[in-house]
Amino acid sequence: MHHPTVSPEIAIIDPNTFCCLGLKSLLESIIPQVVVRSFNCFQQLMDDTPDTYVHYFVTSAIVMEHNLFFQERRQKTIVLTSGNNNLSGRFHTLDATLPEKELVRTLLCLHQGAHGHSHQMSVKQYSRKSEPQLSPREIEVLVLLVQGLINKQIADRLNISLTTVISHRKNIIEKLGIRSLSGLTVYAVMNGLVEANQI
Repeated sequence: MHHPTVSPEIAIIDPNTFCCLGLKSLLESIIPQVVVRSFNCFQQLMDDTPDTYVHYFVTSAIVMEHNLFFQERRQKTIVLTSGNNNLSGRFHTLDATLPEKELVRTLLCLHQGAHGHSHQMSVKQYSRKSEPQLSPREIEVLVLLVQGLINKQIADRLNISLTTVISHRKNIIEKLGIRSLSGLTVYAVMNGLVEANQI
């Protein structure tokens, strides 16, 4: 008898609803098979089933306040900081004030580092969803795009006209159904077109 696989669940504990929503959508695009739940306070997490989560993304204030709980689950805890923090030695941290591109890169590296095995799973899931395939030239454009080059630089690098670059970009967006640069970045890394540390 085939048992459906249970999706891993991630908890975000942050009183700031905007932060929760933004992080939730980034995580869902990076790890498509994950279920992300957000809580505005520690008590809400406790009222839920706190130990079913594979990761906790949590503000440093909440970690300080409930240190014992998170200390015991240190491997699964990622502390959301804004710039400088005094928890870096004890926990994984994520600087929530980073520019979007850096944030995506950090999350991708974190995901690849923490889950060498499940990373392969997400690649397969992504490739299945990513039909139709991109042409070799579209892949070149996509890679340069996620590495931060602007249209004119891409045109110069590939010796093609600006109009051609724009038309390739349009095709990439139409084929993949992904409009945002962070979404395209996630796609490129998950499909092995570019390494997370190259973006």
